[in-house]
Parts: sequence; C-alpha cells; structure tokens
Amino acid sequence: MNELHRTAPRHRAERRRPAGRRAGLISGLLALLLAASMGASAPVAHADELDDKRAALEAEAARVQQSLEFVDSRIAKAAGDLVIYQGQLPGAQQALLEAQGRVASAVKEVEALTARVDLAQQNKAIITQQLEADKQKIADTKKLIGQIATQAYKSGGVPSNLTLFFGANNGGSLTDTMDLADQAMRSQNAAMDKLSQQSATNVNSQARLEAVEAEIRDLKAKADAALEREKAARDEAAAKKAQVDQLIADTTRLDAELQAAKPGIQSQMAAVAASQNAIANEIAERDRRLREAWEAEQRRLAEAAAAAARAQGQAEQPYAPVTGSPSAFGLRHPFSGDVPITSGFGWRSTPPGTIDFYGTGGYLHTGIDFGAACGTPVYAGAAGEVFSSGWNSADGGGWRVKLSHGVVQGNSLTTIVYHNASVVVSNGQQVSAGQLIAYSGSTGNSTGCHAHFETWLNGAAVDPMRLL
Repeated sequence: MNELHRTAPRHRAERRRPAGRRAGLISGLLALLLAASMGASAPVAHADELDDKRAALEAEAARVQQSLEFVDSRIAKAAGDLVIYQGQLPGAQQALLEAQGRVASAVKEVEALTARVDLAQQNKAIITQQLEADKQKIADTKKLIGQIATQAYKSGGVPSNLTLFFGANNGGSLTDTMDLADQAMRSQNAAMDKLSQQSATNVNSQARLEAVEAEIRDLKAKADAALEREKAARDEAAAKKAQVDQLIADTTRLDAELQAAKPGIQSQMAAVAASQNAIANEIAERDRRLREAWEAEQRRLAEAAAAAARAQGQAEQPYAPVTGSPSAFGLRHPFSGDVPITSGFGWRSTPPGTIDFYGTGGYLHTGIDFGAACGTPVYAGAAGEVFSSGWNSADGGGWRVKLSHGVVQGNSLTTIVYHNASVVVSNGQQVSAGQLIAYSGSTGNSTGCHAHFETWLNGAAVDPMRLL
C-alpha cells in the first residue's frame, strides 16, 4: 500500500501562513475520512469496464489512506475499505436488479411453456377422442359391409331379405325387387367409400397425435430446462442479495466506527500537526544557521582576498555571493535497485464524492513514496550528518533518519526517510553518499511496506525528483 502523505503543516513553504490556515490544511484531511457518513460513492462503470472501475476504486481508497496514514493506520484502512464498499454498492445493487429481472423472465418463460404444454395436452385429448370415435365408425362400417356381403352370398348375389336395408317388401314386383337390389349394391359401395375415408381420417389423426406427442415431449424438455434456469437465476439473485446486504452492513459498521472515532482523530491530527510544525521549524532554523555560517565564511574569505589585493596594490573585488544549482549536491537515489514510485510529490485533490470541510480542496503530499519491500536497504542520497534518527511516535513516521547535507553553493539540503524497519546510523554520525543508513519497512502509522522520502531545500519541502 502506498504511504500516506505528510500533511501540509510540515511543508516549510507554509511557515508564513497563519497558524489557523496551517491547522486547516491538516484538519482538512478529515474530510476524506468522513466521506461515507455524507453519502459519498464512486462512479459506476459499465459491465465491460469492471477492471477499470476496480482499479479506480482501489486508487481512490489508496488516496484516502494516504491522507490519514500519518494520523492513524487502522482508521486509514477503515476509511479506504469504506471507499471500496461504497464504490461497489451501486454496482452490486444494479447486478441484483438484473438478477431479479432474469428471475422474472425465467418465471414468465416457465409459465408460457406450461401453458403451451397444457394446450398441447388438450389437443392430444381431442385427437385421441376423435381417433376412438373414428375407430368405432370404422368398426360399424365394416360390420355393415360384412352383413351385406353375407346376405349376398347366401342369396346368390342378391339379398333375399332386402328389408335388412329397406324394410318389408310385401311381395312387390320383380322390377321393384331389382331396384331394391341395385340400391343395396349402391349402399354397399357407399359403405366401402365411407370406410376408406374413415381410414384415411384415422391415419391423418394418428399422424397429428404423434406430432402433438412429440411437441409435448419437446415442450416438457424446454420447460424442465427453463425451470433449471429459473432455479439458477433465483440462486444468483440470492447470492447478489447477500452481497448487497453484506456491503450495506459493512458500510454501516465502518461509518459508525469512523463517526465514533472522529473526536479522537481530530485530537490526533492536532498532535501530528504540532509535531510536523515543530519538525518544519527545526529544519528551517537549522538550515538558516547553516546558510548564515556559510555566508559569513564566504565574506571572511572575500575580505581576506581583498586585504591581500590591497597589500599588493591590486584592485579589490567586491563581495557578491552567488547561489548555485541544487544539482551540486549530487543527490542520488536512496535505493540501489529499480524501486517504483507509488505516490508522487504535490497537491492531492479531495477524491470525488468526499466533503472538503475546510475548503482547501485536498492536501499536500510533501514527499514521494517508493514501493520498496520491507527490508530493502536504504542509502544516503549525499554526504552529510545524521541530526535525528530512531523512533518517533509523535508524527506517525516510525523509525526515521534525518540527514543534513550542509550548504553547497549557497543552498542547504535536508533529506528524511520515514517508516523504516530499522535504522543503522546514530545522531551526530557523518555519512558518505551511498552509505547504508536503514532498511525500509512499515513502521509508524503505515498500512504497507514502503519508504516515504522527503527533500527540504533551503528550509522548504520540494519535489525530490527535481534533485535526484
């Protein structure tokens, strides 16, 4: 986790600000902590931007943690977590709505398929009933044809008892009898035609029945699949609901924790501000004396040179002190390997959605953070004197080393490394450029292994990248 910023009151450039203004800059960090209690939330990205959204949330949480790390690492972690939870909640709620929508769609699909199965079952019943009726008609027609054929056989081709079909003959003429016989034959032929039609209808009905039965099987399979989808959708919705409930519970818990911690945090921030102001004043005063001593020595040398020139009858050179470039210190990187910078120097705007109680719009990060693993050797950036080393709980910096690199070409330089796991130099010790001074760590109010590196030029914090 990136190291949290050193707050504005430690910046020497702020020394001329009114004390209340400096305190406001420090206290303004509380705005980030209390974002949750005032309804802050991160923007919701589209589904195809989930990775970007996650990265943005993590970056915002890191900024919130950076704003409070020197005050209280536990609270900083809680505030960062709250940003994450708040940022995730809208997306989780939307995902729940979508899951519930899929449940509703699945239910409608099941209902529609069930209705189609019921209709197909009704059609099957109608066709089955029709088949049974057709079978009975076919049986009756076959029976009639059989009777006609039997009578014709017995009567030598013409039924003797035509009353079977036409009633009593009462002894009519032969012509009448023949007419009746002709009608009987026509009736037999009509019965045969009817049998054929009924058989064809029966075959058609049977085909329709098979098609309906296949449709029912298909619909039932689809309905079973739809039921499985409905169950899966309900399970998914239940999981989404549990996620939303957990996020709400977590944000509520953290919000209550941060609200309860607010008075203590304000007290801690005031103590850290006082300590950081003391550090800033200490560095400014030390550098002032060093520069005055350097300038006095330059004047003494100039006066000695002028006196020598006068003694030899040469023209005197007027004293004109010239300040050179800070690059003359030859400041080197505090790590020997390729250690990335995880947070740069400068102004940090208040993260979107948070409330800036004191109107500063953010905070000043007065150093740079190196993402060094715990136990990484830390080296002196230039030759100098250790004027403060060891543990200091007042400013939350943990094990730190402060080096004064003296005055070069009229510029004074101080470097500081915070949050070390251990320090291997002592106060008053002279060190050379590149000498081992500490091992990086995560001590003090820190949420992860890293090194916070500061450079103070002529009593004011400046971007180390200007000098490295």
